[in-house]
Amino acid sequence: MLAGSLFFASIATQSCLDYDDPGDEANLNMIQTETTHYVGNVDSIPYLNQPTEEGVKAAIDTLKNKYGYFGQCLSGIYMMRGGKEGQMPAAHAYQRQYSLGPDLYAQYFTVPHKDFMYGTLTSTYNVSAEFNGGPLGAYTSAKNAFMPMLNHPLVDSIPEIKAITLLYYCLTAQEQADLAGPFTYLEDKKNSEEPEEYNDVKTIYYGIVDNLNTIVACLKHFETRPDWYKEQILGIIINDFYFTTGYDLLAGITDFDSYIRFANSLKLRMAMHIVKIEPETAKKWAEEAVADGVIEDTFHQHGVFPMINSFNFPLADIANAWGDLRLCASFESLLMSLDHPYSKYLFTNNINDIPNAKTGEVLPTDTRLCGIRAGVLVGDGQTYALNKRQAYSTISTEVVASKFCPLYFVKWSEVDFLRAEGELRGWDMGGTAQFFYERGIENAYLEDPMSGSEYSNYVYDYMQQDKPVDYISIDPIGDGDPWASVTKIGVRWNEGDDDETKLEKIITQKYLALFPLSTEAWTEMRRTGYPKMFPVLNTDDGDGSIEQGDMIRRIPWVPTDPVAANMVEASGIPALGGPDEQATRLWWDVDVPNF
Repeated sequence: MLAGSLFFASIATQSCLDYDDPGDEANLNMIQTETTHYVGNVDSIPYLNQPTEEGVKAAIDTLKNKYGYFGQCLSGIYMMRGGKEGQMPAAHAYQRQYSLGPDLYAQYFTVPHKDFMYGTLTSTYNVSAEFNGGPLGAYTSAKNAFMPMLNHPLVDSIPEIKAITLLYYCLTAQEQADLAGPFTYLEDKKNSEEPEEYNDVKTIYYGIVDNLNTIVACLKHFETRPDWYKEQILGIIINDFYFTTGYDLLAGITDFDSYIRFANSLKLRMAMHIVKIEPETAKKWAEEAVADGVIEDTFHQHGVFPMINSFNFPLADIANAWGDLRLCASFESLLMSLDHPYSKYLFTNNINDIPNAKTGEVLPTDTRLCGIRAGVLVGDGQTYALNKRQAYSTISTEVVASKFCPLYFVKWSEVDFLRAEGELRGWDMGGTAQFFYERGIENAYLEDPMSGSEYSNYVYDYMQQDKPVDYISIDPIGDGDPWASVTKIGVRWNEGDDDETKLEKIITQKYLALFPLSTEAWTEMRRTGYPKMFPVLNTDDGDGSIEQGDMIRRIPWVPTDPVAANMVEASGIPALGGPDEQATRLWWDVDVPNF
């Protein structure tokens, strides 16, 4: 710890800083010159404090101009969705974060070749130290961007900025906990330079929800602030950073309603995650979140928006420019079995001829959707000449570019499917399961709502389907026998269905609506077992812990240096409650029936 940090810790852990006393501000300014590493109280947001105009301006000037924390936090927001080094989301970081791990585990995509310049990935569950760090490293990058701001004592004079910064940290912490399990959550929040103690997932979840409650209380209090204060704070939101909903910008932001709904929706998501391990707590959290206001309009959705931030949707480059992703056969089968709108426009048919080495037959270009089975042992080759699997179906670059597809944090349709499941479980979600289910489907499209969507041309007929289409996936190259669809449900809501069938419908449609947010889709697959997918092949190509027919339950840490290995052994594994393996279940992932 740097000199002076202990002194700052004692100041910053006070409930508030009284900027009506110029002596306090002078002392802070004097001490600021000694160190830039502060240890504050991230959990305390002193929103009842009444700072002066002079104190607020001084805080903004110091945090923005002296330390550059506003821009640093904007970088953290981008890092949560594939940004790096202060840049907006782009293909390289996004690939490490999603496409070589969670995208495969959720069975949205399959990697069609094994060799990369920084390692090999022979199949879906292959454990690679080079790749495992990608999803987990995204948290570390974002955390490092947020914590200096959150721990600086001057941020307490602009509590709404602290609250929103903490909200983004809560999101990245939730995603981290659901990827690998325990991490150094409590020490990370103290801006520790050398954290040592892993915290269990329950501790992390409860800590996040406590923070979300405080965040909501703070942002609601904003309406009582004087006009000069509102102008200063809203100016930061509009001009400097933190804009993760473009619709407030178009409408002219006057309050933090969409951020309050974002926080409550994240709480609702986490409530549903724990429904099997702590059902009463889950119900309490969920009902509190809905009563307080969740996302229920396209204008409330949060994420990173190409229409605002002007970046290319990363999956297009990863899949089409680099040849590193192709549609997964399980996703193909689900789309075709339900005759989903995405099968008609979001994904391409095979993009080149595909010869069958066994029969000599050739599937002509642009014939049908065809995916690669998850877990297949792929060969080398990022070009069609070397690897005919490069001809399989991929995402449409034209659609994602012309429709400015966002990278969502929390999406309206996800929230509606959460409310549908809550109603199914007897919780008060403010409506009926059928209402939320159907509204969730209507608004499930990937495209930016402002750009229009082909989805709307098909969704009405889609929702009327009582039964799935008989569908058999056939690998055009000739690997393996044909695979009959495992999807046995339709789309139309039927009040006469049993609860398990209703849940399968809800989660299946939620999985489709979440695309491409594979981290959350994979979480729901682990929690519920839905949607039904083809078993992943060659599970023994992983770390040997997954039985054939089961799915990966977490990303192992696989530490590569002695210090990290010692931390995992000393506190990581005890907090996890099992070995550092792919098959070890997280706290909320319990092997019991859904009802």
